[in-house]
Amino acid sequence: MTALGPVRLERRYALCPGCGQGAFPADRLLGLRGWLTPRALEMACLAGVADPFRKAEALLGGLAGWSVSADTLRRRCHEQAALAAARRGGRSALPAAFAGAAGDWELHVDAGKVNTAEGGWRDVKAAALARRERGAASSSLDCEQRGLPAPAVRSVVAAVEPAGEFGRRVEREALRLNAPLGAGLSVLGDGAGWVWGLADDHFHGAAQVLDVWHAAERLAAAGRAALGEGAALGAWLAAAKRLLVADGYDGAVEALAAPLADAEARARLDAACAEALNYFAAHRGRLGYAARLSRGQAIGSGLVEGSIKQLVNLRLKRTGARWRVAHVGPFVEMLATAAGPEWQEHFASLAA
Repeated sequence: MTALGPVRLERRYALCPGCGQGAFPADRLLGLRGWLTPRALEMACLAGVADPFRKAEALLGGLAGWSVSADTLRRRCHEQAALAAARRGGRSALPAAFAGAAGDWELHVDAGKVNTAEGGWRDVKAAALARRERGAASSSLDCEQRGLPAPAVRSVVAAVEPAGEFGRRVEREALRLNAPLGAGLSVLGDGAGWVWGLADDHFHGAAQVLDVWHAAERLAAAGRAALGEGAALGAWLAAAKRLLVADGYDGAVEALAAPLADAEARARLDAACAEALNYFAAHRGRLGYAARLSRGQAIGSGLVEGSIKQLVNLRLKRTGARWRVAHVGPFVEMLATAAGPEWQEHFASLAA
């Protein structure tokens, strides 16, 4: 099967009398490594990572006139994903892209859920390393309307594994890309303890930033307990967010201590304050939003959360889908590289 459709080849088959192994010697000269030619294999993998394998089978049949089964697409995609993961350290296109990019170094860390054949729903941890140029300076008054430049380049690593092993994986990728392991790097994530343990163990000295939207959700939970849903909650939360962004921990304390005319609502807010204040106290050094806004830097971990949504939720969380644990990380990484420099480098090496 070629990129242009099926081509019939007739060539001699040779059998080694000593080892009992057989092959088509002409295949090596023709650059063939199996039924799919290198370009056809690339097209098959591009279709297979983007869509469920049965849908990819139908698309390739309709668009290219191929007859390639969903099972063949599945096996080839997992085969190439594993090969790409094993050869990651030897590729040069992405390190060169990072070296030539301008902007700050960012590391976004998060996790999603995937249904596995070994243990049901499991966390797939993901980290996105990126370089991003700074945007215009802003403040707590206009931060929700500001436009932050998109990353110039990014790299995604993913795996279903304990946090300690994943931390070592992320550090290896940072070293491959010549990223700073301390000062000069910003680590952004939600409130999960394993994220900050990873940052402390492998990126000591890097700036740590609690995703501002997760922080705002904690304020919203406290406000909702006191005020319920409605206009009163909206007004209180808008003011609370501004205080949080402007003054970090002190702003959160001030927001939660704000006077309320309704004594019963004040009592309910007081009851919800302890949990919220404990949460913000644990992240006190990660709430420096105002300084980052003034420098035009990111204050949210949307880059990795977007990756989780696009790479995990939309592709791996299909109805009835179950994945082998060993396949999840390489498949997510391969999907993240689709049509990028590392994708092209990997498949070019197969055709060489």
